Amino acid sequence: MNCVIVKDLSRFGRDYIESGRYLQKLFPALSVRFIAITDHYDSFRADVSESGIVLPIKNFINDSYCRDISAKVKSQFEVKRKNGECLASFAPYGYRKSENNKNRLVLDEYAADIVRKIFAWKIEGMAVISIAKKLNSLGILSPKEYKKSMGENYTGGFSGAVRSQWGNTTVKRILTNETYLGHMIQGKREKINYKLKKSVDKPRDEWVKVQNTHEAIISEDQFRTVQNLLKTDCRVSTVTEKNGLFTGILFCRDCGEQMIRRINRYKDTQKIYYICSTKNRGEGCSRHSIQEEQLKEMVTELTRHYANAFLEEKKVFEKALEMEANFESIVRYDTEIARLKEEQDKYYLLCSSLRNDLKQGVVTKDEFERLYSDFKRKAAEFEEARQKQQEMIKEVFRNGVISAARLKMMQSCSELKEIDRSTLCSMVKKVSVLENRRLEIEFYYRNQYHIMQEANQRLQELREKQPTGAYGSACMSSK
Repeated sequence: MNCVIVKDLSRFGRDYIESGRYLQKLFPALSVRFIAITDHYDSFRADVSESGIVLPIKNFINDSYCRDISAKVKSQFEVKRKNGECLASFAPYGYRKSENNKNRLVLDEYAADIVRKIFAWKIEGMAVISIAKKLNSLGILSPKEYKKSMGENYTGGFSGAVRSQWGNTTVKRILTNETYLGHMIQGKREKINYKLKKSVDKPRDEWVKVQNTHEAIISEDQFRTVQNLLKTDCRVSTVTEKNGLFTGILFCRDCGEQMIRRINRYKDTQKIYYICSTKNRGEGCSRHSIQEEQLKEMVTELTRHYANAFLEEKKVFEKALEMEANFESIVRYDTEIARLKEEQDKYYLLCSSLRNDLKQGVVTKDEFERLYSDFKRKAAEFEEARQKQQEMIKEVFRNGVISAARLKMMQSCSELKEIDRSTLCSMVKKVSVLENRRLEIEFYYRNQYHIMQEANQRLQELREKQPTGAYGSACMSSK
């Protein structure tokens, strides 16, 4: 090759660094002639000013045009993301692109049903690896193969296998995908700049999340339960390929480790009990031993008691709501908000004291800056927590305490005879075993329960202070 001819410099390249390297180093070294017709440039006839000044400036302008176009496209994509439009080339498994609007997701009923089964199996006690094995044994196509079978030109990040199958990573990716809640989450990655194809992960707080953009496949409760179970995904029984009833939920109160299930067989009888895994490994702690039947009875009884107490508080709370009371005042008397405010004030007081210490020479300037920034950060964290608590209280007042699905579950639990895995995972977040067969249970919806308790207690106090018939006006004026 001894000559390169282009229409203009932008047709040769828009990266001024690479273009300059070719035009000013590589081509002259190889005696290659370069001609840009509309820019009236010929390397064999160009003088020093054209080669050294005009050419780099034109390349830089072409590069700037590229940068401007990139910024405009990026801005347009950002607008689309904030509007909840799907920009991905392919829809997530369980959905497909709408025929009328390629930026909108609609249900793919067959794949959506598989997603529901995956979540249900996880709640029932199956480990991630067992779910993958079951899907493969049933002959269900993996997401990649399913997209191919639907005629989509889809290629994954890995190749080599004749046919891809379900694996742990694929199943876990589905179990942690918030898209199945009906929310559009995009902008998780971004390119370093317009000149490179390499992308990097963005912090979670910078992701673009738009709620209720498409039909949900699973409920918020199912998703929340599964996320909690995934934190302690354990080995499964070789016989049932399922976790035990309390796996991922039962913990030792003292060391925080999981309790493990043991079977003691003697002749034709067997006794099933749980012990602390730390003690089982001989690394300290104590056994915290408790029989499975006794544990079931206690958890069933406490769950039934919690459900009844919740429903009773809800009944009182909803009666108060019907009276159109002004609940803004109750926010000021919430104990959690009061505690957070007290903690926040404590750190602001420390910041003030620190300034005096600096003036008196008690601390150095470096120590002051380090401690002051820490105290300010802590105060800001408590302020954020306080605002979240306030918003949660107002949300309960605006939209009700509990959804219809949750209410139905609560009513079922109030008449519970024996607890099963699905009910347990839906109601109980954590069971801690103390010495002497004592239990501590952390239930879901306890924030709503405490809010109702606070509100009912506050309303009762107002009711007792006012004469009969003046309750409604008392609540309205209590702000």
